[in-house]
Amino acid sequence: MDARRIVVKVGSSSLTTASGGLDADRVDALVDVLAKSRAGGGKEVVLVSSGAIAAGLAPLGLGRRPTDLARQQAAASVGQGLLVARYTASFARYGVRVGQVLLTSDDMSRRAHHRNASRTLDKLLSMGALPVVNENDTVATDEIRFGDNDRLAALVAHLVRADLLVLLSDVDGVYDGDPSRPGTSRIAEVRTPADLAHVDIGSAGKAGVGTGGMVTKVEAARIAAAAGIPVVLTSSVHAADALAGRDTGTYFHATGRRSGDRLLWLQHASTPQGALVLDDGAVRAVVERRTSLLPAGIAAVEGDFAAGDPVELRDSAGLPVARGLVNFDAREIPQLIGRSTHELARELGPAYEREVVHRDDLVLLNP
Repeated sequence: MDARRIVVKVGSSSLTTASGGLDADRVDALVDVLAKSRAGGGKEVVLVSSGAIAAGLAPLGLGRRPTDLARQQAAASVGQGLLVARYTASFARYGVRVGQVLLTSDDMSRRAHHRNASRTLDKLLSMGALPVVNENDTVATDEIRFGDNDRLAALVAHLVRADLLVLLSDVDGVYDGDPSRPGTSRIAEVRTPADLAHVDIGSAGKAGVGTGGMVTKVEAARIAAAAGIPVVLTSSVHAADALAGRDTGTYFHATGRRSGDRLLWLQHASTPQGALVLDDGAVRAVVERRTSLLPAGIAAVEGDFAAGDPVELRDSAGLPVARGLVNFDAREIPQLIGRSTHELARELGPAYEREVVHRDDLVLLNP
């Protein structure tokens, strides 16, 4: 496997002690692997690192990860500085400069922010720096509730056009059962999602300082693989093998082709601001024929959103079937419901002779 640009994601449990606080030896061990991979193989590396909240626990006298948002944000504020300072000092041993990039879902879902993030990461890599990416947990409430950087890593891998995504944790791959029990075995390869249909994916890791588990890692691997990026899921102690292309962990083969950035963030990073309920004919047109959504197919509108916001498209039973960028404000849509675009153009003007959601701004949720 000849991967030149690699995104590596590492979890809190691989960087910190169980009681909170950074484990300098663990950080240095990871940096040793990443720096040597850059120097020896000419690879470009982007590091997506959890650990800010966990690193802030001990300095603030917190015995465990807090459950309330305010103290999580406080811990992230203290811990993020410690985390990037530790990475900066450790990479400096190899003469590698570190650039911190903090992202929120807005940065992945709003097109202008998305382009800026892409340019920043590309420029850091072209100048020889190693980007260290994390969610901006001090202000991003949705990201803290999501609780892990696995999905972010998949989106960043697509954002930087990575050749490989490596997800590191405290487990050395996906197992066909509880890895702590005798008789279970590691699944070496996943070619399609169907390969894991019979597997009961576990939940949280053992360390207790992060909230992500195998479920979020497998979902992140599926997102990246569907976008044309192969994934290796393994433990931190096998990071060198993963970056060198040696057999380790679970390898997820790419299952799709690289799609447009906008559609990937629309499906996996955007937060719907409302919903449009479709009649049965419109559901068939959108899902089966992949057409745009016209006013005539809308049965109801929910929420308060503005033109350009992401909205869910739901069937008559309330189940989401698609997500798209809406062309009208929520307050405008009631007068459009069930009417043809030609009729609306005659009554309201030519600006209303258009789709409510164009097919180029629409993604199916269960294609």
